[in-house]
Amino acid sequence: MDKRLGMLGLAAKAGNVASGGFSTEKAITDGKAYFVIIAEDASENTKKKFENKCRYYGIPYAVCGKMDELGHMIGKEARTSLAITDESFAESFIKKFSPDGNKRCNE
Repeated sequence: MDKRLGMLGLAAKAGNVASGGFSTEKAITDGKAYFVIIAEDASENTKKKFENKCRYYGIPYAVCGKMDELGHMIGKEARTSLAITDESFAESFIKKFSPDGNKRCNE
């Protein structure tokens, strides 16, 4: 499990995480998403869909963690994607992923 995702539980408890494909997509299109996390084991189609949406709307994103891990970290079942809906939490995630430009955990 990637340590950079450690604050997900805190963000979820604060009510600042939209989880699952539909909720994540809605947060992106409604302008409420500040950072998106896509599960590594999501289908290629799902990854491409969210990567393209994030690029289009200018939202930073990372492909990281397994679906089960992402769900577990926020106290739910497996999730293909999560959107951080608080700017402060999102900034913390962006700092953890962006210094090296890494958008994937295993690169």
